[in-house]
Amino acid sequence: MTDISKKIQPLADRVVVKRLNAEEKTKSGIIIPDSAKEKPQQGEILAVGPGKADDEGKRIKLEVKVGDKVLFGKWAATDVKLEGEELLVLKEDDIIAILK
Repeated sequence: MTDISKKIQPLADRVVVKRLNAEEKTKSGIIIPDSAKEKPQQGEILAVGPGKADDEGKRIKLEVKVGDKVLFGKWAATDVKLEGEELLVLKEDDIIAILK
């Protein structure tokens, strides 16, 4: 994977995320075909914006950072394709949790 942070800089409180791979089979061992897989709502942050400006113009830093694995809402992201790679751009508010 190329260094995405050199290719795209999200604005304000937006982040660029790459989806984590979907499960290939169920816990009982049944293989899930591509057509039946749901897109995962988990991803890894590849780039972050500088943060949102408050009423006084000061930047509020994001709580997430590059490399964090996160859980986000199903319809929260905008799909983008950059150099053949499928990525998502979403606001920090649309991130539900950081996965540990």
